[in-house]
Amino acid sequence: MRPVLIRGLTAAAAVSLVSGLGVFAATSASAAAGCRVDYTANSWSTGFTGNVSVTNLGDPISGGWRLTWTFPGNQQITQGWSATITQSGANVTATNPSWAGSLPTNGNATFGFNANYSGTNTSPATFSLNGTACTGSTGGPTTPPPSTPPPTTPPPTTPPPTTPPPAGSKVDNPYAGARGYVNPEWKAKADAEPGGNRISSNPTAVWLDRIAAIEGTDDSSSNGSMGVRDHLDAALAQNAGYIQFVIYNLPGRDCAALASNGELGPNELPRYKAEYIDPIAAIQADAKYRSLRIINIIEIDSLPNLITNTSGQAGGTATCDTMKANGGYVQGVGYALNKLGALPNGYNYVDAAHHGWIGWDSNFNPTADIMLQAAQASGSVNNVHGFITNTANYSALREPFVQPTTQVGGQSVRQSKWVDWNQYTDELTFAQAFRQRLVSIGFNSGIGMLIDTSRNGWGGSARPTAASSSTVIDTFVNESRIDRRIHAGNWCNQSGAGLGERPTAAPASGIDAYVWVKPPGESDGSSTLIPNDEGKGFDRMCDPTYTGNARNGNSLSGALPNAPISGAWFSAQFRELMANAYPAL
Repeated sequence: MRPVLIRGLTAAAAVSLVSGLGVFAATSASAAAGCRVDYTANSWSTGFTGNVSVTNLGDPISGGWRLTWTFPGNQQITQGWSATITQSGANVTATNPSWAGSLPTNGNATFGFNANYSGTNTSPATFSLNGTACTGSTGGPTTPPPSTPPPTTPPPTTPPPTTPPPAGSKVDNPYAGARGYVNPEWKAKADAEPGGNRISSNPTAVWLDRIAAIEGTDDSSSNGSMGVRDHLDAALAQNAGYIQFVIYNLPGRDCAALASNGELGPNELPRYKAEYIDPIAAIQADAKYRSLRIINIIEIDSLPNLITNTSGQAGGTATCDTMKANGGYVQGVGYALNKLGALPNGYNYVDAAHHGWIGWDSNFNPTADIMLQAAQASGSVNNVHGFITNTANYSALREPFVQPTTQVGGQSVRQSKWVDWNQYTDELTFAQAFRQRLVSIGFNSGIGMLIDTSRNGWGGSARPTAASSSTVIDTFVNESRIDRRIHAGNWCNQSGAGLGERPTAAPASGIDAYVWVKPPGESDGSSTLIPNDEGKGFDRMCDPTYTGNARNGNSLSGALPNAPISGAWFSAQFRELMANAYPAL
């Protein structure tokens, strides 16, 4: 759902949480001779996010500013950011944060809030700045305003955008020399958490996990109200160099994990093509977005399932058997690659699982082969710009003390229960090796890898700082490994996880970028069954009391309690990710 334009938009949306609702303290602000207020409300059934921009059209204000208004309905603010906001009945007062007390002539201040309402969400009719009515003229775009960091927030980790390549040409690495799009809806949620402004200016991906997400919805707990075009327009307004979308709606989606099942049945490939991929491609093809590098992450947790979770495997399921037999995954991914790869500014990265899933010889080469089948189904391997690992997992980027070549008491660490004969122990070495395999079977030598580092930092006091001195192989590995999960097969809302490397372009050989495709704070799945209309089921691997199955060695799930459905905001997880970040915040 696109936002309701109440008054012209002239400035950035809310940017950082300065304080929540607090006690209003009067300031010695000088009067304003004139002002303009631009107000938007992104509404859903029982609540909304308000964004407010106030421009001083009079003399400079040096002693602090105070904006007041009256809600015409029963709106009740629950939290605010970039201002101290108080409410008495219908009357609201917003005062400047401590770092922004001045407002020069033509200067602008922005802030935001979340609120509840029932009935009709009618917007305020009048505003006053330091007692003076704001009657200035309005005007501006109809898309949500972009996010820009306040003076105390570090800039994004990627540099400003370079001049876009000529139409029809593509750069080798779309992340290099380009500033990433900051999703204002994710940013608002992050900023509302204590200390969230430390990371909220990092680029994250926009997940398109059902057909309704293309236009945008106002009734979803996991999608925001902004649609594809809304995000693209906001990226232009931010002067972003690239934007990331997750294409995630295959028929029979995620055939081995109920938490992220989708809306399309196993035989609904025609709907996937006509009602999902085609509309996305049509919007992204609009010439107005030609300056953006549009990065599409193609179908997390799909093709590797056809290797590891079909009959004969420990995690085999009937649905995965069906998707292998009917070709829905291979043909669906191929169709997406074909349509989105045709865009002159489009870049496709196919999901390649992670080392803890396909790092064994029995899975490694067959998974690469099925990737090639999907690329060939698209008409050309040129439709694949690269691959991404670790989005659906928490595998450590590097394991400095536990490598496959490490010997303990005459034994290889591959013999340990944790490694379990895997050829890899971390994501970086796996991603680099998998890239080499992909090139060797026919993919372009220029393909690059992405590694999702949004949840694989594993910092905090439990992080090992040296190798164990034990000569018992399992003890050595368990005391030395960075990844602190109970079992490498655990994947849902993992306890003890932390933010990993911040989004960075070209960090290592063969790696196009470290990325945050899975936005920190968005749940992997619900801890208990939560009925919903988004097609998302309940998987026991998200239940902290579950004692496991063959896929995780019949171990406890390691999941956090009280989690919402996949994609919904999970405050406890977000706070834990910040607390255990590595590098630390």
